[in-house]
Amino acid sequence: MTNAKALGRLAPVDGQPTMKAVVTMGNGGYDQLVYCDVARPKPGPTEVLVKVRAAGMNNTEINTRLGWYSSSVKKGTEQTAEAEQIAPTQKADGGWNAATPFPFIQGTDCCGIVAEVGDASHRPLLGNRVLIRACMRPEGFSSPENIWMASDFDGAFAQFVKVPSTEVFPVTCDWSDAELATIPCAYGTAENMLQRAGVRQGMRVLVAGASGGVGSAAVQLAKRRGAHVIGITTPSKMADVRAVGADEVVDRGADLSEVLGKDAVDVVVDNVAGAGFGAMLNVLRRGGKYVSSGAIAGPLVELDMRVFYLKDLTLIGCTGWDEPVFPNLISYIERGEIRPLLARTYPLDQIVPAQQEFLKKTHVGNFVLIPP
Repeated sequence: MTNAKALGRLAPVDGQPTMKAVVTMGNGGYDQLVYCDVARPKPGPTEVLVKVRAAGMNNTEINTRLGWYSSSVKKGTEQTAEAEQIAPTQKADGGWNAATPFPFIQGTDCCGIVAEVGDASHRPLLGNRVLIRACMRPEGFSSPENIWMASDFDGAFAQFVKVPSTEVFPVTCDWSDAELATIPCAYGTAENMLQRAGVRQGMRVLVAGASGGVGSAAVQLAKRRGAHVIGITTPSKMADVRAVGADEVVDRGADLSEVLGKDAVDVVVDNVAGAGFGAMLNVLRRGGKYVSSGAIAGPLVELDMRVFYLKDLTLIGCTGWDEPVFPNLISYIERGEIRPLLARTYPLDQIVPAQQEFLKKTHVGNFVLIPP
């Protein structure tokens, strides 16, 4: 049983409503994930309280728990997870914006119902089924500064989550709550990368890790824009990637230049990085764009500067979402232009086996946790 002192600000006080949540206590292994009773948040004047119906699971929750964003970490997510399970280390720079506010509640993806509002002006939101825009731009969209639910403040691995009223988006569709919960982080990240890279009709787009959450979203969304999409994945997942919309599929162990030819694609969408980074630059056409928001195979890569500058390439890093991204996603859902890729659901209290299975990478799409 986790005591109040360990929970800190999350500990309930006498008479305060409580809720079930998974609290991440610090950097380290699965023992840092504690399912317990915590204080139910109260929305302030500019906030709403959302009853969580389904919470998607992503690489970022695992990376944050591991402290993978620290400059001291040199390996990919899977290798870091193995090391942290054996010998956990606390990292002051392990979060997206330096320190992670442990103990806190993770969960970047949320589909839920607005249950309470902090101000009467937000009353029309009550009872709406909503998605939460996890990436928030507190200084406006002209500034690159951003904060993230479940990285910088408490997220959706709980029965309730408190967020600014501007970050909830009502959605009308026949999807299940779990299907909607696959969307925010993976599809928001993918759509943001495609927008930054200017993907449009007729372009050739190469997507690394095409069977993962962000990768499979990027395949769908690039195809929606009229691009010719080439997905990189393992042989066992090739049919799934084609079913999502890929025009071509390449074995991730193949020599890209040999299979595709040099100067073969206009845009590379890559959240894998690691040893395959250089090969992806080699297949870009002159003036091509490489866009990334992750590096699950390893954050340190070898860059041949001659390839970079002689081919006039553009390298684009993406974290903060641009203003049109999330409203666009809502419209795609409501018009039936994309479909969810729900791999599996788990009860919230089964987060440890869910993350263990997630790291095996045998699935296509997203895992979702369901609170009680």
